[in-house]
Amino acid sequence: MPSLATIARKVMGLPEPARGQGEEAPASAPQQAKPSNPWESAGATLAAKQRAATSSSIEPSSSPTSSGPRTPWTPQEERSGAVFARRFGRGLLWTVMILAMVTGVRAWIIPPKVDVPPAPKASTGPSYPAAEAQAVAARFSRAYLAWDQAKPQDRAALLAAVMPAGSDTSIGWDGHGRQDVLAVQPGAVTTGSQHQARVRVEALIKPGPPADGKAPDPPARWVGLDVPVVETGGRIVVTGQPGLVGIPTKGPKAPALDTTKTDQELTAETEGVVDRFFRAYAHGDTDAVTAPGKTVPPLPEGIEYKALVTWSIDQGSGTDRTGTARVSWTLGQGAVEQTYRVELTRVSSTDAARWQVADVHGGTL
Repeated sequence: MPSLATIARKVMGLPEPARGQGEEAPASAPQQAKPSNPWESAGATLAAKQRAATSSSIEPSSSPTSSGPRTPWTPQEERSGAVFARRFGRGLLWTVMILAMVTGVRAWIIPPKVDVPPAPKASTGPSYPAAEAQAVAARFSRAYLAWDQAKPQDRAALLAAVMPAGSDTSIGWDGHGRQDVLAVQPGAVTTGSQHQARVRVEALIKPGPPADGKAPDPPARWVGLDVPVVETGGRIVVTGQPGLVGIPTKGPKAPALDTTKTDQELTAETEGVVDRFFRAYAHGDTDAVTAPGKTVPPLPEGIEYKALVTWSIDQGSGTDRTGTARVSWTLGQGAVEQTYRVELTRVSSTDAARWQVADVHGGTL
């Protein structure tokens, strides 16, 4: 009768325990005591079979026909394509991981530059019409500071054109005396709230002769005037009384400017050219003394050339040179000296080369 261990092995599909070749169980051998738990016996038998199978797969058998436990599967060699695919996949995965690590560390040490978009420009609306404010303030100042008791309506008409409708056009004058305005110069515009502004105007006034006729005529003088204006209805108008203010009586100290060295040899060579030019400059015929293709408009009538006081040409090189000239003119019944910057160019021909004036500007710039 089969034992419980045999029944358990058959139910679980386990193989029979291996025996040595030609080994038989002695019939007269006494039966061993059966384990109290058949499942433990089956587990022990299975473990023994597995150990025997493992040892038989590692140690080659002495004969292909030898009996004993055999491995239930046959090892197959892995194909080279599968090996390459596996190794390539592993290499790719490691490459991606390394790149991610390097990029991350670099980003920690050197943060990437972020392009900051330009700040949006604040919309400030249209700027204050400063030029129009200056023009209106200049017209107002000329009318405001000029009067004639014999013709008061002339002043009133000029003021009405630059003041709000219904304004008092006799503003600022008691109706007596006479005064002329010789020149008006508008200046800085200071803006305020509610479209208001203040315009500085400088005017050259010439008071009329004294009423008694005994005192000498007062001299002309400059005065300053702060004119209040406002923008309304697309126009600038004067809002009320201006105020007389002082103006500087002398300018600030001039800065120390770099002096230019003089080319003494070229100065002596070109002095006659410059003298002939200024003589023709006053006589109205500059075409003969200017370089080809250059045009210098002549001076108006009434100005006479007196002399070339000084002439010096700056050090340099090339065919285009610049120098400084001081010229004395006769104007009216007196003489005045003025300074010019003269540009010369060297004109060459088949016969000779000579210097001629290309342009002239007043001042020392």
